[in-house]
Amino acid sequence: MKPAKILAWVAIAVGIIYFFVPLLGTFEFSLRMRRGEYSFDAYGSVFSDAAFRATFGYSMLMALFTIIFGMLLVVPTAYWVRLRLPQMRPVVEFLTLMPLVIPAIVVVFGYLRLYNSSSYIPFTGSITGTNILLVMSYITLALPYMYRSVDTAMRTIDVRTLTEAAEILGAKWPTIMFRCIFPNVMSGVLSGAFITFAIVMGEFTMAALLNRPAFGPYLQLVGANKAYEPSALAVIAFAITWLSMGLIQLVTRFSKLAPSRA
Repeated sequence: MKPAKILAWVAIAVGIIYFFVPLLGTFEFSLRMRRGEYSFDAYGSVFSDAAFRATFGYSMLMALFTIIFGMLLVVPTAYWVRLRLPQMRPVVEFLTLMPLVIPAIVVVFGYLRLYNSSSYIPFTGSITGTNILLVMSYITLALPYMYRSVDTAMRTIDVRTLTEAAEILGAKWPTIMFRCIFPNVMSGVLSGAFITFAIVMGEFTMAALLNRPAFGPYLQLVGANKAYEPSALAVIAFAITWLSMGLIQLVTRFSKLAPSRA
């Protein structure tokens, strides 16, 4: 075997050990709630907790709203920049990368200063308003990933030709967007949606400072007060993340196979 292949296999082995040994240790510890034997008591305790069901359901609902409104913002923006304002692409790409540079705690403190109950737009003055502000925060946090996924998918299609063909047939802007553009960038939309889902389910700062009953603060609360349940929750959260990543891989693979089958 060539030295390069040996080094490649060594690198793979080190990566596997680095990522999976701590996970296996966490999983093994989560099974030790019953003394002297392995059991899934910690997982049963987690799933039977009403707070777990409430926070998990709340975060899933927030993730759904974030995905819907985020994509309604990102897809038309990426489409319009690529079609009409190509000179603005560097500016838009720079703006969409800002949430990676600015810490989440700075963003949420800015929202609290701008939209508190004594401001002109008092989002935090009601539960509904705070939920809307949280969704806006999540959209900002996921913007780099959503925009990159959609923009990458949009590069694979001829946006100008599709638009001109639709306009020749008499299609209006909403028809072009939802019947021509969205179906052709669906792989990017779904990839961004799964990444957004994983981000929202594990996010702590935004929900904690806005005092919302989300899954991230629940993870922190359980980790500070219990022994075995935090390990079970860590495994569950890791499984959610990997499920999202696996779905992204499936979507990408099917999107590559679809043209060849056609």
